[in-house]
Amino acid sequence: MIVLFPFFGNSQPLNIKKTQSGIFSTGIRTTISTFNGGELSNIGTGLGGQFMIQLSDRINTSWYADYIRGSSNELSTRTDYHIGWSVMYYLTKKRTPKIKPFVMAAHCFDYTKLTENANLSNSITRGSSAIQMGGGFHYNLTERMDLTFVSQYMIHLGEDIHAEVRNGNLEYEKHKGAGLEGHLLFHIGINYKIADLW
Repeated sequence: MIVLFPFFGNSQPLNIKKTQSGIFSTGIRTTISTFNGGELSNIGTGLGGQFMIQLSDRINTSWYADYIRGSSNELSTRTDYHIGWSVMYYLTKKRTPKIKPFVMAAHCFDYTKLTENANLSNSITRGSSAIQMGGGFHYNLTERMDLTFVSQYMIHLGEDIHAEVRNGNLEYEKHKGAGLEGHLLFHIGINYKIADLW
């Protein structure tokens, strides 16, 4: 499907009925997550998918799911599952400028699992929700296809889990209450506009 994207992008033009409201697009994205386990050196990478429904010339919504995996520390692996939505506010009303910047706010539900590398039965899990703020831009390859670049900070709401190494032994800890510790996320995606729904 990825190989066929250029052919889709150069197919017939998108018929806009009145305004940009109602444009439906779908795509895939890659994710880089920093501060896994609270350390800048712990980086997670992942893959996800999304679809977007534009509400007006300046407001678009994105509905997404991500799978992210990385190290929590030298003895433990962290896996995150995110499913959520975001609202993008475009800084221009033009339909397909070469670069279309936006600011965004988002919310998601997430499930996190920390697993000891040498003993897969030793793990800890946490389910919570999170909010994100950030910005990015679409780079329009054609009228119907774009590359999207996003940078955002995610703050978890709820319990915090992390792994600690003490005297060579791995210990998991869970703390109640919301904190400001989160992840700095970077996304690169490719999207294809399918139709103008209304």
